[in-house]
Amino acid sequence: MLSRLFAPKVTVSAHCDLPCGVYDPAQARIEAESVKAVQEKYQANEDADFRTRAILIKEQRAELAKHHVSVLWSDYFKPPHFEKYPDLHQLVNDTLKALSAAKGSNDPKTGQKALDLIAQIDKIFWETKKG
Repeated sequence: MLSRLFAPKVTVSAHCDLPCGVYDPAQARIEAESVKAVQEKYQANEDADFRTRAILIKEQRAELAKHHVSVLWSDYFKPPHFEKYPDLHQLVNDTLKALSAAKGSNDPKTGQKALDLIAQIDKIFWETKKG
């Protein structure tokens, strides 16, 4: 009796956790842009207190970017995507490693490398949305 009361009335399905539209690599890109911007500001400022704050903010933003890339990998991309784009696993791994490198560096080149890799994920993401 209780099982019928609590049984779902409607069954839905989607290839991701929620119907599409909630995932977007732009979230990772925005955070990675912040990482690079902070790295540039760090380089342009000699104040020790400013630099300490910049490092903390940069590390937080890098972690957020890593989170967004990881969510795309684990929740959005599915086996058909990995079949169509066989380098996608490696691209995600390389992107996460680049974000870790940017997190630990104050060189804007590391931030740019992460942005370049996120752009590749973005391209694949939008290609999957077409199909």
